[in-house]
Parts: sequence; structure tokens; C-alpha cells
Amino acid sequence: MLTLKSSAFTNGGNIPAKYTCDGVDISPPLIWDDVPELARSLVLIVDDPDAPDPAAPRMTWVHWVLYNIPLDANGLPEDVSSLALPPGTEQGQNDWKKCGYGGPCPPIGRHRYFHKLYALDTVLKSMYKPTKAQIEMAMQGHVVAVAELVGTYEKSS
Repeated sequence: MLTLKSSAFTNGGNIPAKYTCDGVDISPPLIWDDVPELARSLVLIVDDPDAPDPAAPRMTWVHWVLYNIPLDANGLPEDVSSLALPPGTEQGQNDWKKCGYGGPCPPIGRHRYFHKLYALDTVLKSMYKPTKAQIEMAMQGHVVAVAELVGTYEKSS
């Protein structure tokens, strides 16, 4: 079974400030295991379904979109730059209209940040700055496994 973990926080645990807008806003280290044999590529999507207020969520804010991650990659190091991504990995656009990682920065309350790793039975065609929705559309019918790691964060006041 596909698994996704981080040495920076546990599933359901608090994301350290260094990975957020309160800190240096770098990507956390991620590691995965047990990729299914049918898989041909991986997709990573990090989003926050509690935006803008967990008491009255109105949207899911997208923090990071990576696709066509090669199978020989077993994770991503802390503060991975676009140049240091595994060869072949492509980036989508987050909700700041940028490619790359944008850390938690909740305006109010404690938010949940879902790190979802998808194993696909195909390699997606290259797209120019695709959104999460475009990646999800392209993934339809190709997902063979999903792993999820959820971290939480609330800005210090």
C-alpha cells in the first residue's frame, strides 16, 4: 500500500513554522514507499480545504502541484528547488499563480493541509503551468493508488 510520510511532522500533527509563511516558507521533506507495480508516474498535490476560515470554508487553496514524478524517486528533500526536483518532474500552478511550493499561511484558525500522492498508470502529457483541476482531469481513470499525509497549522498571534 502506497505510503507518504514526513520527518518534519506526523499525520494529523502540527506543521513546524519553518515550512509556513511565519518561517522561511520552504517545502517539508517527504518520503514515500510501496509504489504499486502498475504505476508509471506520481503526482503530488498539497491543498487546504479550510480556506479561508475553518468555521466557514469557502474554497480549497492549492499550495503545490507536481506531476510526472519518476518512479525512481522515493521522496523530496526539504526545501527542494525546481532545479533539484527529480528529473522529468513537472510543476503545476498553485493558487498564488506561481509554480512551486507555497506554505501554510491561514488567515484565521487552525487549517488542515492535505499532502496527496497519487500513483498513475501513465505519464501525463506535458502542460504549461497546469492547475490542480487540469491535473485532476488528466489523471481521471489512471489513479492506481493514493497516499495522504495531513498536517495542521495555525498562525501565531
